Amino acid sequence: MTADPRCIGTDDSLQKAADLMAADQVGALPICGQDGRLKGVLTDRDIVVRGLAGGKDLADSAGGLTQGEAVTVGADDSVDEAMDTMLEHGVKRLPVIDGVTLVGIVTTADIARALPNPEVGGLVKALSLN
Repeated sequence: MTADPRCIGTDDSLQKAADLMAADQVGALPICGQDGRLKGVLTDRDIVVRGLAGGKDLADSAGGLTQGEAVTVGADDSVDEAMDTMLEHGVKRLPVIDGVTLVGIVTTADIARALPNPEVGGLVKALSLN
């Protein structure tokens, strides 16, 4: 898990989100509101496909691309629970929350490092079908 991930604010621009992703060498950022609570997750693909290809401008707000409530995993949840959540929702990154506080991001790579090889193959195959 990546602890204490950097958030993009709901009012911050897509350009700022892209700049932060490039600087941090990540493909996604949690979107946090003024209250510091998780509002969604923005991926590099969201910026390109749903943003730019959808007619948005890089000056538009990152919060404009949120799609409902973010899929999350609890800080005390097991690796199996995180994997099941990823498979159920077809996501490759999960914000980790403790109560309502964002404490990290867990990725398929994080899970792959924690699982025996046959299970890793199953996870990658299942997520590739989405």
